[in-house]
Amino acid sequence: MADTATTASAAAAAAAASAANASTDAPPFQLGKPRFQQTSFYGRFRHFLDIIDPRTLFVTERRLREAVQLLEDYKHGTLRPGVTNEQLWSAQKIKQAILHPDTNEKIFMPFRMSGYIPFGTPIVVGLLLPNQTLASTVFWQWLNQSHNACVNYANRNATKPSPASKFIQGYLGAVISAVSIAVGLNVLVQKANKFTPATRLLVQRFVPFPAVASANICNVVLMRYGELEEGIDVLDGDGNLVGSSKIAARHALLETALTRVVLPMPILVLPPIVMSMLEKTALLQARPRLLLPVQSLVCLAAFGLALPLAISLFPQMSENQALVGAARMQQVVGGVGLVALVAWLVDLRYYCGQAR
Repeated sequence: MADTATTASAAAAAAAASAANASTDAPPFQLGKPRFQQTSFYGRFRHFLDIIDPRTLFVTERRLREAVQLLEDYKHGTLRPGVTNEQLWSAQKIKQAILHPDTNEKIFMPFRMSGYIPFGTPIVVGLLLPNQTLASTVFWQWLNQSHNACVNYANRNATKPSPASKFIQGYLGAVISAVSIAVGLNVLVQKANKFTPATRLLVQRFVPFPAVASANICNVVLMRYGELEEGIDVLDGDGNLVGSSKIAARHALLETALTRVVLPMPILVLPPIVMSMLEKTALLQARPRLLLPVQSLVCLAAFGLALPLAISLFPQMSENQALVGAARMQQVVGGVGLVALVAWLVDLRYYCGQAR
């Protein structure tokens, strides 16, 4: 009798939820799944905007507990009547923005993905400051790579723990390559006698991009070279693990290195171009004290708009039909269909962590 009553209650709750959801535009809720379709650019763009939404930084402890409890109720089939899909999606967004998915521990605010833009923008402004000294160049490159390393570690995959030595190795490699290239290029620009002072200043503003891009590539190689020996996971079209592939690892490593070069472009290339034009306006020439605030706004706009646009160009899962045969050659028993490369670095959290 009790079981019958429980079943009837659950059915009534589901019916009430369905009726409430019928009047909303939110898609049917799926626990642990993205709200927006990841097969289109627009869907990925909306998904990434949700993840980096800085409003989740101001969520109270009480609201977080309510969101977690709501998702637990949904998971166990005890959802109260009247809960909409919109409320469930909002709860999942809050939980994913604040809690680590593997440990369920709160991520330190500056290292959350929702805090990446507000806490990272001052660093970008520092990287792009004109007329930098040797000390300031070293400081901003070091601070940038240190922040990236903290974001990566805070959002790491805790189900497959990596030794701390691997993170330290990647961090040191990124710092050394970024600092050495930035300092070296600045010295070369200073010694270029053919450049006018205006041209030299303009060229120096673009130095952070090759420095950061080279550091990103160095970090990829140092962190993931072991995958070339071991291979990476290969999934069938239904998401089932069918084995590992060294060919897939080489493909993923090359693709990831390419994205590491492309992703910093809008953040470190657009602001210097925009500022070189704005500095010629009568307003900024008459009020040079406005240069820093204006540059900060330009960097914030580039960070907040161009970054999710750039990330949305690349699907999180790469598909390749030819790798079915490669997996079978390695004695992997798998299903028929498209094979997805599970590239750890293609995870959004790591994408954002290396965008600068």
